[in-house]
Amino acid sequence: MRVLVTGGAGFIGSHIVDTLVEQGHAVSVVDNLSEGSRDNLNPYAKFFDVSVNDPDGLELVFAEAKPDVVSHHAAQVSVRNSMYDPTHDAQVNIIGSLNVLQCAVKHDVERIIFPSTSAVYAKPNHLPMDETHPLSPESVYGVSKLSVENFVRLYTDTYGIRHKIFRYGNVFGPRQNPHGEAGIVAIFTGQFMRGEQPTIFGDGGKTRDYIFINDIVAANTAALDTTGDNETYNLAWGIGVSDFEIFDAVRAASDSSMQPRYAPVRPGEAEHVNLDPSKAIQSLSWRPQVSLYDGILQVIEHYRETH
Repeated sequence: MRVLVTGGAGFIGSHIVDTLVEQGHAVSVVDNLSEGSRDNLNPYAKFFDVSVNDPDGLELVFAEAKPDVVSHHAAQVSVRNSMYDPTHDAQVNIIGSLNVLQCAVKHDVERIIFPSTSAVYAKPNHLPMDETHPLSPESVYGVSKLSVENFVRLYTDTYGIRHKIFRYGNVFGPRQNPHGEAGIVAIFTGQFMRGEQPTIFGDGGKTRDYIFINDIVAANTAALDTTGDNETYNLAWGIGVSDFEIFDAVRAASDSSMQPRYAPVRPGEAEHVNLDPSKAIQSLSWRPQVSLYDGILQVIEHYRETH
C-alpha cells in the first residue's frame, strides 16, 4: 500500500513511518523539519521537504506519491504555544489540514487517518471519558483539533474519502523532545539526566492518561484497512496518572533522589483527563501493551544512548 505520512520526521510520525516501512508499504514523508528532525527520517521512505502550508508543494507531492492512505501527523502540538500564538496554531493545524484534505480528494486518496487529542473534551462530567462525552475544548489547540475533526467528517460525507480519527492520550516514548514544552516524561527524563531540578506546574495533582508510542503505532497500522472506518476512537490506557506520580516514576528509574520545584499552573491545561479506550479495543482488535514504567525505562535508555 502507498502511504503518505505528514509530520513523518516528528516524534509520533517517524515511529509510524518506521513500522510501515518494516511492513513493506511504500511510504512517503512530508515534513518541513520545523518541529521534526532529519535524524528521525527513515532512509527507505521518500522524503519531501514541504510544509502543509504550501498547497502547491503538496500538490506536487500527491501527484508523485499517489498515496492510497494519508496519515496526517503534521501539527503544532503545544497547548501553551497555542494560547500564546493562536494564529500560528490555526494556520498549521486548520489551514494546513485543509490543504492536505483538498489534495487527498483531488488525488483519490482512499482513507485519511487523523490524530486528534483528548483536549477536545469538556471538563469531565465522568471519568474515564468515552467518545460520546461532551466536547468543549479549554485551549486553542483543542479548538483547532476539533475543527479539523469536523472537516474530516465533512469531507467523508461530501467526497466519500474514508477516515479514522484517533483522540490520543498523552503519548510518550523515544524521540520525544526532552527540551520541549509538551511531553512531561521526556522533559523530566532530560532534566534528571542533566542533573537539573524538574519543575511541576501546579501542585502535582493534575492527571493525564499516558500511552507509549509503540501502542499508538500499532493502532495506526491497524487503521490502514477498512475495519472500523468513519469512526472516532480514544487511544489511551484509561488510567489517570498525576504529574507527581510521573515525576516519582522517572526519578526512580533514573536512580535519583532529587526533589521537584513547583510553578504556577499554565493557561489552557485541563485538571484531569483520562479516556475510555473500550471502543478501539472492541472495534480495531487493538489493546495497549506497554506499561507506564516499562515505557519510562525505554525513554531513559534511549536518552542515554543518544546523549
